[in-house]
Amino acid sequence: MLYVKIHELSKRKFKVTQIAKELKISRPTVYKYLEMTFDEAKAYTEQPSGKKKKLDSYKDWILAWLEEYPHLSSAQIHDWLLERYPDLSVGGSTVRSYVKEIREVYQIEKKVIVRQYEAVPEQPMGKQLQVDWGETKQKTADNKEIKLYFIAFVLAHSRHKYMEWQARPFTTRDAIRCHEHAFQFYGGRTEEIVYDQDHLITVSENAGQLLLTAEFQSYVNERKFNIHLCRRADPESKGMIENVVKYIKGNFADSRVFSEIEDWNDRALQWLERTGNHQVHQTTKKRPAEVFLLEKQHLQRVSSLLSYESTHNQSITRSVSKDNTIRYKSNRYSVPIGTYQTRSENLVWIETTGEEQKTLVIRRKVNGEVIAEHLISSEKGKLIQNRHHTRDRSKGVEELKQRLISYFENQTQAAAYLDEISQRYPRYRRDQFSIIYKVIQQYPALMDIVMTKCMTEKLYNANDFRDIAHHLDTLRDEPVIEVQSIYAHSAKHSDIKASTRSLNAYTSILGGRA
Repeated sequence: MLYVKIHELSKRKFKVTQIAKELKISRPTVYKYLEMTFDEAKAYTEQPSGKKKKLDSYKDWILAWLEEYPHLSSAQIHDWLLERYPDLSVGGSTVRSYVKEIREVYQIEKKVIVRQYEAVPEQPMGKQLQVDWGETKQKTADNKEIKLYFIAFVLAHSRHKYMEWQARPFTTRDAIRCHEHAFQFYGGRTEEIVYDQDHLITVSENAGQLLLTAEFQSYVNERKFNIHLCRRADPESKGMIENVVKYIKGNFADSRVFSEIEDWNDRALQWLERTGNHQVHQTTKKRPAEVFLLEKQHLQRVSSLLSYESTHNQSITRSVSKDNTIRYKSNRYSVPIGTYQTRSENLVWIETTGEEQKTLVIRRKVNGEVIAEHLISSEKGKLIQNRHHTRDRSKGVEELKQRLISYFENQTQAAAYLDEISQRYPRYRRDQFSIIYKVIQQYPALMDIVMTKCMTEKLYNANDFRDIAHHLDTLRDEPVIEVQSIYAHSAKHSDIKASTRSLNAYTSILGGRA
């Protein structure tokens, strides 16, 4: 198509400069295509440079991404490549050149949106942290759309970033919890934090006299940092965080498929390490992660647990996720199965104990019973799990089996029957035993008769056990003399003949057990 367009404009007496401007390509590209035949242009398109380039192996991915999302930047393409191929070693300039050439050859135009910002003086180390909120709409794996919300932080000197996502709008309590996570992520706090006039933290600017929400004012009093609140219609005073919010939306979130919030937050942290804090900042010309190593030494240390958490204020807690874990210092720690409850606030209290605060203690209530303890991991993105939290050991398969055996008069026969079921259905033992348990609860007077029948006919299946019990129960109220085999019309059990007894025999048995 590019070849055809260039030659068409040339026939219309367009100059080379005019053709380049019209098609948004370079003049050398115009000259190159004018000197080619159609077959040469086709061959060149398949191998753009005439020699193999480092990114040629990934051309199909790059082209597919650009065709589906033409607005993608080369920086975002670079990040997506590193996410899919972690071992790929390629510079940003190489990706930019390759993406530019792909756009020219396949005529994929990018829309550029320009936003003006006012320059602000550089802040000293440890002086200022900027905070803002954002929201995006993401496609899910089943092609549905979901709205996500995030809070973003950036250190004004090093440009080191942090973010946290959730699938519902933020509350003041959420904002405070995320501040604590950010302080743990950075290893301290700054002297000053810059905010927009958000309803989560402020009630009114009041001509310079800030009126904060009660919860947030309590938090500020405890952490003792200064607040700088931006004036209305003055976003430039926090231009750094505005850029970060835009960067998160345009690079991390844009066109990325959402599965679940825990996975999304894990991928966000990986993106920060791989791209957000690793790539050279366009203003400082330095990597935020490297500058942060110096700025970190100027941050003010914060305690792991606020003092007023253990008294009256419940602003700072940890939320229990659906997978029965909590987040602490960029890791997930397990709590017992069942801690998470639907239609519940799902909050727990935490504290650190031991030398150098090495143990994480989790409680349901302030000073309540401890529900979990973990050694604190120094790594990030890990799941620290207590194996006793994975399931209730009191309901183990073996214990259920022993409980079933105890219900039968002939326990030796019952044990042999359940052992045989275990051998035939090793993966479904619990399901088989559960069915038999329900039968025992429903037909306690018939269970020994049913067990004898199943052993005699070699029916080692809980469903057969249940069907025989149900059939015998229905016969107790019917005026019949003989019990016909319940499998008389089943091809699978056509050779099974149920033994027959008089109705008086069953009445006698039932009466004896009563």
